[in-house]
Amino acid sequence: MQSGEYRLSTVWRLEAPLPAVWTAIHDSARWPEWWKNVERVAALEAGSSDGVGALQRYTWKGRLPYRVVFDMRVTRIEPLVALEGIASGDLEGTGCWRFSHDPGGVTVVRYEWRVHTKRGWMNVFAPLARPFFQWNHDFVMREGGISLARLLGARLVSIEHRS
Repeated sequence: MQSGEYRLSTVWRLEAPLPAVWTAIHDSARWPEWWKNVERVAALEAGSSDGVGALQRYTWKGRLPYRVVFDMRVTRIEPLVALEGIASGDLEGTGCWRFSHDPGGVTVVRYEWRVHTKRGWMNVFAPLARPFFQWNHDFVMREGGISLARLLGARLVSIEHRS
């Protein structure tokens, strides 16, 4: 793996109905209303009638003193199962949300983020700053899981991070 390349995974487990979780994640234009780390989502292109091909610009802010801005083009939508896209901008690569429901009534949301940084300073400092960048990503995703549970009036059972 190169110094500016990241393979990050987050798993949220919520006691919430899968359709409600799907709807909240699928409607990313509303994320800034409930996920405080998402400062802005701007629709750039609509895509097809099912949303594939849509392009949105995201502005994110974590705990560290910088923002990340990238465009995400939707490449796959399988309702209640998966959302996938290709990122370009400050980060380039792929993101994939996967959804499932276990027999115990828990909805499992897995986010896989495979990106490399495009900002010069991030690449220069990546060998030393990698643990901080990963920590910042994990913080943002932890806040997302907590906020999603609050939005849905659900219990967040667990959050797991892997890199």
